[in-house]
Amino acid sequence: MKALIAEYSMFHDPVLAPEGRAMFTSLKASFTRCGYEVVIPGQGDFLQEIKRLAPGCDVGLVIAPDHLLSRFTSAIETLTHNLGCGSMNVAVCANKKRTGAILASHDIAVPVEQEEGLRVVKPVNGCGAMGVRLTRGPAGPGEFGQEYIKGENYSVSVVASRVVGEACLYYTGEPPVAIALNRQHIETDTDGKFHYRGGETPAQHPKGYEIRETAINAVKVLGCQGYAGVDVVVADRVYVVDVNPRITTSIVGITSCMDEEIADILIRASKGIPIGDLHFSGYASFDSTGKVFSQHSDDTTIQGES
Repeated sequence: MKALIAEYSMFHDPVLAPEGRAMFTSLKASFTRCGYEVVIPGQGDFLQEIKRLAPGCDVGLVIAPDHLLSRFTSAIETLTHNLGCGSMNVAVCANKKRTGAILASHDIAVPVEQEEGLRVVKPVNGCGAMGVRLTRGPAGPGEFGQEYIKGENYSVSVVASRVVGEACLYYTGEPPVAIALNRQHIETDTDGKFHYRGGETPAQHPKGYEIRETAINAVKVLGCQGYAGVDVVVADRVYVVDVNPRITTSIVGITSCMDEEIADILIRASKGIPIGDLHFSGYASFDSTGKVFSQHSDDTTIQGES
């Protein structure tokens, strides 16, 4: 069996390359342990590499910046069994402004848009914290402003079953599963720019159930499948600030202390097979490049039924 893991940044984005390599390494190790031969694109044109390799693979997964991901995913969908989010849903999530409007229309709390005063300004089509800043200045071309919500930064790693693509073959109605709650370390420099510094997983929070349910609802509304990272700010409510329809850096911490294989989880979800309970041998800390620098030993079980 062969699995294509197409990670874009390793060869095409020097800034994101360390993070991308860490995610790829974690996934490759898991797929290998599950009996797959892992195939990766070369340094040539990324889309052409996907088109060349995907037909010879049993499954495929793309990791790329959100604004590029839909195009690459579309190719995967036509050539092999896609383990990630559908290309149409990826395209919606890539537009941060549109995503917020859709979630708000379904009564999911999001920061309201704000044109002046102190606010968070971010790219409409962005990746992570890049280009996000706290400012009173004007938004530039391709940017928009949102109210600044002061609170705790968390993300939820959600895996959802098949909802588009080969739905007639694999859709079973299995609900998404929040596999881990992750604490995020976000810093703001003297210029107001946000910087992601890594995090800890699996994390605990008094509002843990509400955080997980909010993330699951966001994934349902947007129709995501496979792995998605939902970024939230926990304040008076749980506010969804971003939905990443792809593997995120938290995966390196999750795979370092989760007993189950992430490869098996992704494959099961892609075929509508229940994931079941998940077990963590402690928790892990990791930095923004995906380096896991400490692990601790407290056993945790997460119920897989939703």
